[in-house]
Amino acid sequence: MKSELIIKIIREISKMLDAKADELTELDRLIGDGDHGINLKRGFNTLEESLDKFKDKTAKELLNNAAMTLMSKVGGSSGPLLGTIFMKLAQSDNFAKGALEAANGVQMRGKAQVGDKTMLDVLMPFAQTYNEQLAQGKSNVDALEIALAKAHDHLELSKTLVAKKGRASYLGERSVGVTDPGTQSIYYMLEIIVREIKANG
Repeated sequence: MKSELIIKIIREISKMLDAKADELTELDRLIGDGDHGINLKRGFNTLEESLDKFKDKTAKELLNNAAMTLMSKVGGSSGPLLGTIFMKLAQSDNFAKGALEAANGVQMRGKAQVGDKTMLDVLMPFAQTYNEQLAQGKSNVDALEIALAKAHDHLELSKTLVAKKGRASYLGERSVGVTDPGTQSIYYMLEIIVREIKANG
């Protein structure tokens, strides 16, 4: 992934969070600490402000800067998990491999499994499906679209699950019917990534 595309994606995620912060925070009030949207918005706004200093840097340097910024500026468990995602992307030579390594990294760091009602419920199916479709000979665009559709299916499925991690797990059955804010925010980010890769290659 080229540096210009990474910068565009980060700017678009920051813009999305400006618009969606209240929605994500409201979801978090229902089953969490009530600060998810605010935290993400602060982290990505800070990251966006740093981009001018990195416009001539390599993709790896950009992604590592994103990882460190998000780990330091996003509170709660989301900061380290987002940092892990960007760090794994920085270590990979293509997005498909990086997405799978990112999902595995989140699984290890968060000690979560698919079905625990966390961001992994969307991230892992996306990464696995993307790689599977490429292995079957699909074009990059087709593989991304199929993977995003799979992620959306799992986003909807996650609403029916009982939370098993984080503050939401304290609610038990009462967490059923509510979308996990981390799952929702990751899906929004994946939408942007897929859209921008399709538009910019």
